[in-house]
Amino acid sequence: MTADLATTALQRTIALRQPPPGCIHHANRGSQYCSDAYRQLLSAHGFLVSVSRKENCWDNAVTESFFKTLKAGLLWR
Repeated sequence: MTADLATTALQRTIALRQPPPGCIHHANRGSQYCSDAYRQLLSAHGFLVSVSRKENCWDNAVTESFFKTLKAGLLWR
């Protein structure tokens, strides 16, 4: 995935959902999410960023587990 694709998707999501400042954005350390353009877009819209520390996969384990459970219950039934 390129930074352009991720940035475009985020821009469309912001336009559609209009999230208020202070929303938490959860992402991994992929280069597209760490790009300057993506991070500037998050900052411009007041997102709080949730990213694990380098080489520490357990930082976001609780969040990732929650979303897996949510998907299993609502989407995969």
